[in-house]
Amino acid sequence: MVSIIIIPGWRDSGPGHWQSLWAQTLPGAIRVQQDDWVCPSRSAWVAAITQAILACSGPVVIAAHSLGCIATTHLPAQAAALIQGALLVAPADPERRSVLADFAPAPCQRLPYRSIIVASSNDPYCPVRLAGAYARAWGSEFVRLQQAGHINIDAGFGAWPLGLALLQSLVDETGFGPERIEKPQFEPSGSQAKPLLTTRRLLA
Repeated sequence: MVSIIIIPGWRDSGPGHWQSLWAQTLPGAIRVQQDDWVCPSRSAWVAAITQAILACSGPVVIAAHSLGCIATTHLPAQAAALIQGALLVAPADPERRSVLADFAPAPCQRLPYRSIIVASSNDPYCPVRLAGAYARAWGSEFVRLQQAGHINIDAGFGAWPLGLALLQSLVDETGFGPERIEKPQFEPSGSQAKPLLTTRRLLA
């Protein structure tokens, strides 16, 4: 079975957030827990994520949000080598807030696995141009949403069917597990964001 490692960002993902809902409902989902969600330490966060990945016996797919995306790109080679794909949603800019400075600068090396960045045109934590620069540096496919905020519960993202479809595309490529990810049986909280604008691969 594919292990889906769910990596929340700064201050964690609360009830109703798509990460919380996925952690509760998706087979093989493992949610990374951090000792300190408010004053994050890069070494501690990376160590927790690495431990979760190394404990998996099969292929790993990442579903990260915000600062969790940046922490994922800081993983050591031993952990990164086990990742088959990563959905990186609303990556944060660690240089915009002093409390996140330990994660700066964000790595600029190409990631050794398929990755999809989903960014918003009005994300208060990361300008969409910077998210595009991340995509080019990391060799990620780039999905841009219009007026989707930080793609969290405050912006109306609950179960988030589009996110599940993107995650499914990564799981499918592992070649493991015949079962498809099923849409959770509950209604999203709040309104959904505007329709998808673009999806493309940005080459470094």
